[in-house]
Amino acid sequence: MPFSSPGPRAVRQTAGAFGAVALIALCAAPAVAADGPATGLALGTIAPFDKVKPGSELPLSPTFTNTGTAALDKVWLSYSVTRGLAQTAVPSNCLSYTVGSADEEPGHAQLVCEFDQPVQTGVVYAPERPLTLKALDRALYEHVQVTVDSSAPVPDDGAAAPVHGTAAALKLVERPDEKTPPAGAASSADVAVNVVNTADFQVGGAQLKGKVGDTVTLRVKFANAGPAWVLPQPGQRAAHVLVTLPEGTSAVRTDTLCTNTGAESYACGTGTPWVNEHESRTYTFKVKLDKAVPGARGYVELGSEARPFDHVKKNDTARITLAVSGVTDTTGGGSTGDGGSKGGGDSTGGTGSTTSTGGTGTGTDGGTTTTGGTTGTTSGTGTTGDLTTGGSDSTGGNLAATGAGPALPLAGAAAVAVVVGAGVVVAARRRGGRED
Repeated sequence: MPFSSPGPRAVRQTAGAFGAVALIALCAAPAVAADGPATGLALGTIAPFDKVKPGSELPLSPTFTNTGTAALDKVWLSYSVTRGLAQTAVPSNCLSYTVGSADEEPGHAQLVCEFDQPVQTGVVYAPERPLTLKALDRALYEHVQVTVDSSAPVPDDGAAAPVHGTAAALKLVERPDEKTPPAGAASSADVAVNVVNTADFQVGGAQLKGKVGDTVTLRVKFANAGPAWVLPQPGQRAAHVLVTLPEGTSAVRTDTLCTNTGAESYACGTGTPWVNEHESRTYTFKVKLDKAVPGARGYVELGSEARPFDHVKKNDTARITLAVSGVTDTTGGGSTGDGGSKGGGDSTGGTGSTTSTGGTGTGTDGGTTTTGGTTGTTSGTGTTGDLTTGGSDSTGGNLAATGAGPALPLAGAAAVAVVVGAGVVVAARRRGGRED
């Protein structure tokens, strides 16, 4: 049957097609919504999917009931799907399209199915066969927002052109064995999909080199080597990075995503609450070499967010070493990694540059984000370490194993928690580009 064009009664979905992730807590049963009973439609309980493996298929069979006082001529079922999930087949009475990310909302896919048949009151209905989704290699913390409506949804701003499905059309069937939703049940529900997967968050250090009085460039890096992207729970952020400059130096200019937390320590955001797979960001500082302090070193560390998905801990910290003319560097020539060859992990001189593989995006005022894998090095007066793991760069975005050892200076750690919790790190303008 043809898909109707939205008419005068078309209603825009509230909270965006997947802004609902930030508004609806994870739960198995739909929450009570203020407009649920007013629509005359209510969803049945939809259980979450847990311990899903990448590559698995997930059948989704929502039920609903017309709780109004009169039959409806037609209804629409909508599915908003986070980017770790994909549709395996789209029925011909459904439209699919993607919506790019914006501000605090990640990109997602949308599927809208029209059922041009009467829906009687008090009867439980469901599509005759499930909608099948597939967990992709990047899947980890995923969501499906399911909504039933009596009017055609309008695509959100930033949506791609809708495409008709080509699989056999779906129709609704009665489900007399299913329980009728309780009074006040909502017409929309968020379904959690938890996938058994990992993501390797890592940081890269650098070497500062010059003479007393020089102002040099410091570039340090954060990356997610994947394979999963990480979408945190509502109101939380996936990661932030702590940068502590070596003794004897001071920041003349800081990266726009970084906020001072006391002395020469900085808390740096990642630009968005979520972190995509094979995404990296370079934080750029201008640093003055105030005095020669033999053996001085700083640190780059991942913040305090819980990372149960990250099983590689040796690259969670990295060193910033200092080599001032006329002073012997007792740390071993500015190596930024434990276990690496001394002086072999960094390069100096030249102009700063970032080499990346795959799609690229630009951060703000010195910060550089790359998506699709980062395999290059950043060089300058202050430089990041080589982005390799075990001699292979096939995964992209893998930073050198630059562990700083068990004892780290954590002055200002309490201030960092306050800064990040208060959202100061988020002060930088969010990128407006669209993502897959």
